[in-house]
Amino acid sequence: MLLGAWEILGRDINPVFGSYPSAIAEAFWQLARTGKLWTALLDSLRPFLLGYGLAIVVGIPIGLVIGRFRTVEAAIGIYITAGYAMPLVALVPLLVLWLGLGFAVKVAIVFLMSVFPICINTWLGVTAVPKALIEVGKSFVAPDAVILRRIILPATLPYIMAGIRLAVGRAVVAMVIAEFFTSISGLGAVIITSANNFDTATMFVPIVILMVMAIGLNYLIGAVERWVAPWQAEIAGREE
Repeated sequence: MLLGAWEILGRDINPVFGSYPSAIAEAFWQLARTGKLWTALLDSLRPFLLGYGLAIVVGIPIGLVIGRFRTVEAAIGIYITAGYAMPLVALVPLLVLWLGLGFAVKVAIVFLMSVFPICINTWLGVTAVPKALIEVGKSFVAPDAVILRRIILPATLPYIMAGIRLAVGRAVVAMVIAEFFTSISGLGAVIITSANNFDTATMFVPIVILMVMAIGLNYLIGAVERWVAPWQAEIAGREE
């Protein structure tokens, strides 16, 4: 119904100010046929995947350690909270000075905008682990590393996956911001070029692709969550 209404009403709008699904689909076909779309998508995915992957690899261990040890929380917890609250877009000019305009700065922008939600959610998940579970591990004289790996990590998995889901949206935004403010390439270049040419239908193509990519990654993370933490679906209070 929404697509139908958009198609009907969009035809009455000046094409400079808007578009409609059939025109966007035609623009998609033209970009795909010439190969420009796939080249731009590949250019965008490379820094996205590396930066997002690094955020997961770095954010989860830091969150586990901060949540487990009060001294570490007191030492660096405030910096993690400040980093999450700070508008990281303001750091882009500084990152450009440090890393240049190429691939490295794009990875850094995606990493910085996605690592903090993962880290904070993991941190909160560790603090929510029942103390009785940890006491059971201590009663069996388990070292801290074993308690962290065998008790705290499984109990924190739902929080970790929630943080990874939240980070997907921020990583997609960071990918586009990086392409706007550094060397213009990828899907961001398609948006800027088509906007400068007042080609609104073509401008919508990468926007729709970014939305579909975020939704697909969200479902993929949900599938991974059901695989690594199948017990969560059984104890959750959701209705069918």
